[in-house]
Amino acid sequence: MNKIKSILSVFLFGSLMVSCNSDSDDLGKNFFDGNSVAGNQVSYDLVAYNINNGDAVRADSYALQRATLGAFTEGQFGTQKSAYVTQVRLSQYAPNFGTNPVVDSVVLEIKPQYDATTKTVATTNVTHGGQAAKQTLTKYEAVKYGNPAATINIDVHEIADDLGAVGTERLSNSTVATSGAALGTKAFSGNVFAVGINKTSDNAALLTKEAGLRIPLNKNYFQTKIADKGGASELSNETNFINYFKGIKISVQENDGYLINFAPNEVTLTMYYRSGGKSNSFSFDLGSSNAHFSEISYTRSSTFNTVMANINSTSGDPLLYMQGMGGPGAGIKLNGAGISDLKRLYRDNRAAILSAKVRLYTDTNTWNNSYTKPISFLVKKQGETDLITDLKTMLSNSNYSLVKAYSTSSNPAYYDIDITKTIKDIVEKEAEAKDLIINIGEYLTSNGNLVSEDYNNNVSSPYRAVFVGTDATNNNRPKLMVTYVTK
Repeated sequence: MNKIKSILSVFLFGSLMVSCNSDSDDLGKNFFDGNSVAGNQVSYDLVAYNINNGDAVRADSYALQRATLGAFTEGQFGTQKSAYVTQVRLSQYAPNFGTNPVVDSVVLEIKPQYDATTKTVATTNVTHGGQAAKQTLTKYEAVKYGNPAATINIDVHEIADDLGAVGTERLSNSTVATSGAALGTKAFSGNVFAVGINKTSDNAALLTKEAGLRIPLNKNYFQTKIADKGGASELSNETNFINYFKGIKISVQENDGYLINFAPNEVTLTMYYRSGGKSNSFSFDLGSSNAHFSEISYTRSSTFNTVMANINSTSGDPLLYMQGMGGPGAGIKLNGAGISDLKRLYRDNRAAILSAKVRLYTDTNTWNNSYTKPISFLVKKQGETDLITDLKTMLSNSNYSLVKAYSTSSNPAYYDIDITKTIKDIVEKEAEAKDLIINIGEYLTSNGNLVSEDYNNNVSSPYRAVFVGTDATNNNRPKLMVTYVTK
């Protein structure tokens, strides 16, 4: 006679919803009052199939906590490109630039996520503002998904389309027109720099800039567009200015390289100018008061197109192609022979389910590479828009994780999706056995709380993988793994 014992696992929402520990969760312990119970483990084959999401996902500021930029091509999924589009506002309307202002430079800055462990520091002696000083450059490698050794060329264009109001729903496959030549171009090798300049005499700080990617823009354009318009109606109020300058698009020239990510509300734009013999600066507002979105496009491989054109949601697909940023997901049927057997066990043997998990493996034949693998999934029931019952029921249980990822640095990796509550309801309460819908991403939180099923980071999750599907010849095919007990 055995007793099922829970093993604690980490459960974090927002930044991480997975753990790498095994466990048997404690849902179902209340079915027994201290009596000895026999533990049994069974597994059942599952029908799994691809879901074509149309390469589109909501991409406006609603859930855009991180924006992506770049391009990446590989053989299974094809080419993916991501650009960032945003409105621009003035930090002050009807600005006074003084008499005959002359623009010296204009800098757009984004702050890509970087790996702090790659830090290197270089110092040089410089003259700053006529004072002897020491300049410290701290270099970090940006977090990249794709081919990290590549150099990408980043372009900035003025857009010609009105983006509308903040909160207006916009999908990732939306496009905007640009006008004129690029306002600026920057070759980016994947490194970001923090800058510090301190006086040599007493080490007082003269300049401090956080790690970021700085893109110089055309000063002549801003001279005509902004500085020469001081006192003009175009700069007098917000409505006039947005009609006059609709925003910018940040994109890359290449079709292959990597994807980086950054916080959209931390993008800055600064114009440096001289007027009346003094140096001045003027900042623009690119933060949360502006409408913005990620513009994501795909050129799919022939392999991918063939898979999507032959989805079999009845008997399943042998391979499952799953990708974030609006890419495809997978469906799992829960109404097969396994459910019938569990209902029989419940009816005849008073069996109570302690744990029920869907296990998925990546496919080593088509996805045997070093690309970073997904660490989490979004899971819901077909036709429903609410958070899955398991997640809502177990919010207060620190032992629970919806998804656990294993061996993500190896091939194959595998994943357990804990749907104990869902399976118990189907078996013991005759709840409808709806298909599970799985997509790559993590649920986001607001003030530490989950918001809704669609409040997630799929739009900025660059990960993808090919998983083993319904294939009787493959031992890593999807399984429903159940632990149950009988008195």
